[in-house]
Amino acid sequence: MDISDQDRAERSAQAMLANDTATQGLGMELEAVGPGTAQLRMCVGDQMLNGHSTCHGGYLFTLADSAFAVACNTFNQVAVASSASIEFMAPAYAGDVLTAEASLQSQGRRTGLYDVIVSNQKQQRIALFRGRSHRIGKPLFDENAEA
Repeated sequence: MDISDQDRAERSAQAMLANDTATQGLGMELEAVGPGTAQLRMCVGDQMLNGHSTCHGGYLFTLADSAFAVACNTFNQVAVASSASIEFMAPAYAGDVLTAEASLQSQGRRTGLYDVIVSNQKQQRIALFRGRSHRIGKPLFDENAEA
């Protein structure tokens, strides 16, 4: 059975997120997905604030990392992070709705490079994340099985 690239991306995201209790536990929602791309949304809660009353950087990293994880797995090839870095550009506050948009920059046979832009509801850039992925050589789901 041949499936479209978009269907493959959607089914891969479903397979990835089904068991991702970290992403689920933080209330992240998948807004969009496509081949090599993903967009996740998260609302900053009071429990996510640091001693300066701004969103702790670890939560920003986690949001970006989750978008990266979905994006790099949209080809139905299990991919894991081999490295990642983040640049914080502006603070986020309680009640802010953050969006992480991940996009493929380069994909080789085994390794990929992805960028993620984290912005708030005012379209202000909060952080820039860059992740490298490594494919481990197995699929997320059986493409011949019914969806």
